[in-house]
Amino acid sequence: MKRTENPETTAGVQRVAIVDDHTFMREGMKQFIDSLDGFECAWTAPNATDALTHLESDMPDVLVVDITLPGRSGLELIKDVHALHPNLPLLVLSMHEETLYAHRAIKAGAKGYLMKSADYEIFERALRKVAAGKLWLSEDIADNILQAFTSGTPPKGTDGLDALTDREFEVFQLLGEGRSTPQIAEAMRISPKTVDVHRANIRAKLKLEDGAAVTRHAIRWGESNRLSASTGRQP
Repeated sequence: MKRTENPETTAGVQRVAIVDDHTFMREGMKQFIDSLDGFECAWTAPNATDALTHLESDMPDVLVVDITLPGRSGLELIKDVHALHPNLPLLVLSMHEETLYAHRAIKAGAKGYLMKSADYEIFERALRKVAAGKLWLSEDIADNILQAFTSGTPPKGTDGLDALTDREFEVFQLLGEGRSTPQIAEAMRISPKTVDVHRANIRAKLKLEDGAAVTRHAIRWGESNRLSASTGRQP
């Protein structure tokens, strides 16, 4: 059953493309988008390479992107798409907490950030907002990012991690979840050797004494962020 059209939606049908490496998630989002009044799914892609190929021949009105993708990450894809197609609105739909990635996503060129745990009503509101050329973030994160952009200082809770590249930060975040090098390699679809290179770069940038210190720091940071998320406080 079609939902009532939102006045924020522009005239005509908005075509939405989805980039997510999980088949079930892609199909679920496709069905939901097709059920919305004024929207239809243009195409889906499991990775950044396929998405960029699709964009060459079939430009959607909105692109929904996951952060964690095989090969090039979602953040790297956002940067590429924003450079090539600066007027294409991008909405990040991710399993990662807003406090971890929202600032990086907006800085890369996204117009909105939403967690996969959000309900359908919130997803619809975010999609319509971004499709209308507006920004979608939670109020707390929006204030945090606005302060960061206007002051030129890193957002609250980064603890110097803004020096890490997006890929290094993703490795750091997975270390904070207690994952081993092989587990991180599998999750990110990269080799264990590449994970080790990222870990070495993280150690150097954060000025930590060894690999064990990197893991301890990541776990403490992860615990702090999970506690902050559960209590609604900034780290």
